[in-house]
Amino acid sequence: MLKVLDSAVPIPCWSCSIGHNDSTLFCPHCSKIQPPPGGNYFSVFGLEPRLNLDLPALEHEFHRLSRKVHPDRFARAGENERQWSLADTALLNDAYRTLKDPLHRTEYLLKLEGAEIGEEFAAPAGRGAENGKDRKDPSRVPADLLEEVFELNMQLEEMRMARKMGEEDPALQASLEQAKRKFDGLLVEVDQNLHIEWQAWDEGDAAARKRAQKTMLALLDRRRYLSNLVRDVTETLGA
Repeated sequence: MLKVLDSAVPIPCWSCSIGHNDSTLFCPHCSKIQPPPGGNYFSVFGLEPRLNLDLPALEHEFHRLSRKVHPDRFARAGENERQWSLADTALLNDAYRTLKDPLHRTEYLLKLEGAEIGEEFAAPAGRGAENGKDRKDPSRVPADLLEEVFELNMQLEEMRMARKMGEEDPALQASLEQAKRKFDGLLVEVDQNLHIEWQAWDEGDAAARKRAQKTMLALLDRRRYLSNLVRDVTETLGA
């Protein structure tokens, strides 16, 4: 079941003038479509900001609301309602795409809490600039992976050089495939740890949430770094 938020400071409906929650897409009194609501992606679906969501219920609500705001239903309505239908549909799609994805949902909630998410804000354990220089900077490698990443980068360069010269190195390829399997496994481990922190966030007090936020940010940085490694190995093997 989706947990519905209590009404915030009411605003008057443009049609019936009765106050309602400013996060709703339709007036609960006259059922008229409303301008794009304020609030956040969670409030669009009447949800409290949390990480463990009932995804089937979220999908059901998304389809229900999508049918209600679909522009075809407002083809003969006034100009404002037609424009609101388009804007509400875009907002609903963005909100659903974000909340249904575990990682996007986690990043979005942390951003709502003021956290800075992304490679440009990553701690020294994350990957940096797109040119890859920071990826080779030992200060940005997770401490427990330092030796392996150094060896991996050397193997990747060897494989690229061999490919340029039209040569094959089965032993090197096998080693890279093994490394990829290990990093894939580490990604699974990160995701499992994130789910543990979800529980701490959803059920904890302010102090517990603060600890969970710090841990999730570190896990997201680690996941981003591992994902880049897996991508580099995959691209090199498939070259």
